[in-house]
Amino acid sequence: MTMKKILYIIHLTIALFATTSCEDFLNITPEGQAKRDELLTTSEGIEDAMYGVYSQLRSNTLYGQELYFHTLEIMAHNLYCNGHTAITALSQFEYDNTEVKSLFESIWTAMYKNISNVNSVLDAPLVADAKEYPYTIYRGEALGLRAFMHFDLVRLFTEQYTPDSTAEGIPYATGFSLKTPDFESLKENYEHILADLHEADSLLANEEKYEGESNYMLDRQIHFNKYAVKATLARVYLTMGDKTNAAKYAKEVIDGKKYYLKEMTEVINDLAGVLSRKECIFGIYHSGFFTQIYAKLQQTTTRYSLDLRTDYRSVYEKDNAGYDYRVDSYFTTQTLGTEQVDRLSKFTDVYELQDNVASRPQDLILGINMIRIPEMYYIMAEALLEEDAEQALAYYNEVREHRGLKPLETETVDESTGEIVTRPLTLEHINEERYKEFFGEGQLFFNMKRQNQSIVSFDGATTYQASKKIYVVPTPDIEIENRY
Repeated sequence: MTMKKILYIIHLTIALFATTSCEDFLNITPEGQAKRDELLTTSEGIEDAMYGVYSQLRSNTLYGQELYFHTLEIMAHNLYCNGHTAITALSQFEYDNTEVKSLFESIWTAMYKNISNVNSVLDAPLVADAKEYPYTIYRGEALGLRAFMHFDLVRLFTEQYTPDSTAEGIPYATGFSLKTPDFESLKENYEHILADLHEADSLLANEEKYEGESNYMLDRQIHFNKYAVKATLARVYLTMGDKTNAAKYAKEVIDGKKYYLKEMTEVINDLAGVLSRKECIFGIYHSGFFTQIYAKLQQTTTRYSLDLRTDYRSVYEKDNAGYDYRVDSYFTTQTLGTEQVDRLSKFTDVYELQDNVASRPQDLILGINMIRIPEMYYIMAEALLEEDAEQALAYYNEVREHRGLKPLETETVDESTGEIVTRPLTLEHINEERYKEFFGEGQLFFNMKRQNQSIVSFDGATTYQASKKIYVVPTPDIEIENRY
């Protein structure tokens, strides 16, 4: 066993330990405050606290379920569950339904609790006044995570930025305190998000210089690293309608050559309960993800299992220019009685499924892929679509070819007339590729909201017209009640 492998095992052991050890002091109580202050006086204590923050991200209420393959995919109508009243109410955007309200209250509370956890790290003197390694790394990661978590709350609980940046936003929490911050405008929310991300970008600029120097600096994929910061900046700027800056940061991620598009033959099982070796910019270590995925996506007979929208294959089949390797990798068919039932198997760990864990390659990291490199190519394609159509097409085709499809030809010859027919790249083309790539990953709802698209129900029977009614989840009652 190599030293890198030994250090890797130690690293993940610490991460597991942090799941429980950090819960005691990351609570705003007199006893918890004392424990927190004592722990955050050393680099080891700060690292334990950061592992605690990362461990909370994988909770079912956050990215271990609801903000990944569950709630957001139900709202996008990619997945559904007939006969489950709460899921039905959610899919119909009945935000006043008791169970639906409880769900979003849990998401809101869990996210702000973890924001408070990360603020406890940022408030520690060693981190607040960080001027040198390793404290600059801790501060950069923490600021990036604070912005990342607030951004997803903003995308869920507020209006889209571009129509009206003066609309009401959310509280932006910047301190570990009993005092709840005031609500502020959407514009102020985005100013805070960008400020945190830009400072993080600066602090993490020389991150590679220190890779491998300690356990904490191993496996940067499971840390909010410098490229995760840049990728999030690209997301934020695109959401704001600032295509110039969106392209700037997406290009920095691509040109950094730290993460690459996998080859078409590598698509199979690349996301199956593990972080993509080549494509995952930021992921969350989660050894128990299979259990969650299996119950909700793989099984067919429980009242909680989610089915695929009835026409999900149509977008994949619409484009017959080549063979899309994603279809066989992301979906499987099971026999249920006399029927064949399709399942979303994209995230199902095949080694766990086949009871053959011992055969899993040792360099794979179990977990959830949060940001992947293909997204940066789609951002480039959309951002350059009107300004530089040729470059936009090049970025778009790059992903297609790595998935087994032929490049989109913008000029073809009409066989009946012999005339050249121009078919330019469009936003619809880009959205179709996004759909095929990110199905199930919790990002498509946000993309539809950003573009103010109508949502067609999973069975094609209903079209929900784009409006605040479906795209803005109301602030939980508990947040309002606790203020008065």
